[in-house]
Amino acid sequence: MKKILFLLLASALFVVACKKDFGDINVDTKKPTEVPPAPLFSHAQKQMADLVTNPNVNVNVFRLFSQYWTETTYTDEANYDLSTRNIPQNFWNSMYVNVLKNLDECQTLLPTQTLATAEQLKNQNACVEIMTVYAYSTLVNVYGNVPYTDALDYNNVFPKYDDAKTIYTDLGRRLDAALNTIDEGADGFGSNDLIFAGDMAAWKKFGNSLKLRMGITLADADPAAAKTMIEAAASGAIADNADNCYFKYLSAPPNTNQIWVDLVQSGRKDYVAANTVVDIMNALGDPRVPSYFTTDANGGYTGGIYALSNNYATYSKPADRITEPDFEATLFDAAETHFILAEAAERGMNVGGTAAEHYEAAIRASMTYWEVAAADQDAYLAKADVAYATAAGDWKKKIGTQKWIALYNRGLEGWTEWRRLDYPILNVPEGKTYADIPVRFPYPVQEQNLNTANWQAASSAVGGDVVGTKLFWDKN
Repeated sequence: MKKILFLLLASALFVVACKKDFGDINVDTKKPTEVPPAPLFSHAQKQMADLVTNPNVNVNVFRLFSQYWTETTYTDEANYDLSTRNIPQNFWNSMYVNVLKNLDECQTLLPTQTLATAEQLKNQNACVEIMTVYAYSTLVNVYGNVPYTDALDYNNVFPKYDDAKTIYTDLGRRLDAALNTIDEGADGFGSNDLIFAGDMAAWKKFGNSLKLRMGITLADADPAAAKTMIEAAASGAIADNADNCYFKYLSAPPNTNQIWVDLVQSGRKDYVAANTVVDIMNALGDPRVPSYFTTDANGGYTGGIYALSNNYATYSKPADRITEPDFEATLFDAAETHFILAEAAERGMNVGGTAAEHYEAAIRASMTYWEVAAADQDAYLAKADVAYATAAGDWKKKIGTQKWIALYNRGLEGWTEWRRLDYPILNVPEGKTYADIPVRFPYPVQEQNLNTANWQAASSAVGGDVVGTKLFWDKN
């Protein structure tokens, strides 16, 4: 009997001990269940910067679509193969999960902070809203109709797609509300803000600049809305390089420039300059060529034939500055503002200054950023084929060509501007026609398989889930 009682007591102690030990073991101390909002905001900022600047062909092929770069050995993406690597799905998932869901969680947690002032909370919410508008407007510009009102809810695994123009309208409303609540005298996210370090005056300029971009994107689809947005934002947008919106990378991994990661750290030799951009810039005598590209095998500047297999050693490559580990990602700059204002002036909007003045200011801002000497800027702008009064073509060709050049290294925006203004004339890959150049990403395969009914409705609404279907704002 004593032996039985001893065994029962020992077993009981063992069970208690096991429960305690297993309970401790199963607690992951490095994966907290409660996260403060600020790090979520920081993470979303970095993920956004990485996503729009990353040259990895599994995620971002916009430098190829814009024909700034072309490929060497593997040419599928330059020939518009988006399915082999499932690129639209990778971009979609990164934007929704890594950017928008982190912003959404951050916004949900903001009211739980106990040390933040009312003014700081408003500023933080405004920052989240501006980044959210940036992300959703990017999705619309890539796909068209996308999940919006039903998005980000884990309990709704079959979100409907919202009309792209309706999304744009609501994003404009949200942007206005955010701008109106900013208190420039109070802090935002402070050091957790990896773009502006809590400077709310800078956030206000960025928000107005984003409003300009969205307004000019609407110019052919809704001229009245475009005019209202642009005239309201023109005087408050980024107008000088000192105010540019950069994400600043570090010189050591893991928070390094994604171009360095893919072109240098990887040891790969996948890209050379595309003949499209090099030929146009050489013809104009553009002094930014050495800032954009290295010399070729003969000491000059040449680009590989777009979409063909090109020998890496023969042609110019992205310049050393661009491939430095701490080279910044540009989300918006003064050059873009002035090109938008030049176009707005041509469209009869009241933005202050003439189209020619803003066109010149845009080119100078771009050249100054790329460290082109003032004398070389003057000489370039004096050329008959560059000067606004004498350059060939209508204003769409003049502004479109120079804006596309200035947007080098910002492939997504370069692709958007080519779709809007139809300039410059791009090269056509062998065996294809001009109509084969994509004007949108198709929806992810996972949507076709898992969210079939809503995918079918969205595909029908946009006019077909193919790369040749123009988005609602692409009227030319």
